[in-house]
Amino acid sequence: MSAPSYRFGIEEEYFLADAETRGTPRGDLAAFHARVEAELPETGRELVAAQVELCTPPLTDAAAARENLGGQRRQLAGIAAESGLRLLACGTHPLARWSRQTATDGERYKGILSDVGIAARRALICGMHVHVEVPDPDARVDLMNRLLPFQPLLLALSASSPFWQGEATGLRAYRLSVFGELPRTGLPELFADAAAHARFVAIMTRSGAIADASFLWWSLRPSIKFPTLELRIADACTRLDDSLCIAALFRCLVRLCVRRPELHAGLDGVSRALASENLWRAQHSGVAASLIDEARGEAVPFAEALEAMLTLVAEDADALGCAADVARARAIVAEGTSADGQVAAYEAALTAGQDERAALAAAVDWIADAAR
Repeated sequence: MSAPSYRFGIEEEYFLADAETRGTPRGDLAAFHARVEAELPETGRELVAAQVELCTPPLTDAAAARENLGGQRRQLAGIAAESGLRLLACGTHPLARWSRQTATDGERYKGILSDVGIAARRALICGMHVHVEVPDPDARVDLMNRLLPFQPLLLALSASSPFWQGEATGLRAYRLSVFGELPRTGLPELFADAAAHARFVAIMTRSGAIADASFLWWSLRPSIKFPTLELRIADACTRLDDSLCIAALFRCLVRLCVRRPELHAGLDGVSRALASENLWRAQHSGVAASLIDEARGEAVPFAEALEAMLTLVAEDADALGCAADVARARAIVAEGTSADGQVAAYEAALTAGQDERAALAAAVDWIADAAR
């Protein structure tokens, strides 16, 4: 019997920016979306017209992921450029205003807008989702529990949302705060077993609270379409290398928890509360955060927490052939995240005497240029 391949897929959401104003486009984007859908069949629509999504097929090879996602990114950016647009891979658009957006014409999105109201209209955010196929789909709830402590590290590495509604937030990953206005977001609950999770979903659907489990928008969840565990904590990554790094890390972490069932077994409310605190620290400071180590009962520098995680997954990275992508995490810490780059561009523009809007436009340009 062959070893599990831990197939994976990546979904990325992007903003569109007007190439001249750097804000979201004011005109009709129907022609752009029609061309994208014709030329890139793996794309999808998001909540507003000024967003677009790319999806990879199921993959087993890190090099294939780079070729597929990188090729789709380049093609999408080219279509955008020919339409007078710039493609932005980031968690929040530095200049966009939620109140000025045009909603996507789709029944699911209309339903979300109707059910959630202004919280859905304010959700002008982009994330990256990673699906990893699990050898035993029934084990996904247990894996979801045991992967909780790693989520703050993955968020910090992806941080790309330091601006919101034309203002500097002082945070590196503000997207999580915006998303938190919606129900059933944030860290998943700790379920005793798969049966407890199934019972919760059954009650929620029978009561009419949700149509199905796809309306559980947790940062980590079992997919209802595929035999996968889906990571949803990450901001959209500006740089392709960062996307591939986080996807590889999550894939390795899933394999790690499968082969070591004792790892993080029996987490309790304290463990979840500490994961929540670490998530806030990562949201605020990105890779400059200190994270609380539950076993030691003290906070440690992010780089130290990262090295501990990389040591745990070293065997898995070698087995899955993605050691180079996993090692990229150290470079993100050394170079800074997308959020750090955006803030640096913004602050440099202010120091040079440019006004607030021009400084935010400089951040937009940094995002578009860094994605090349």
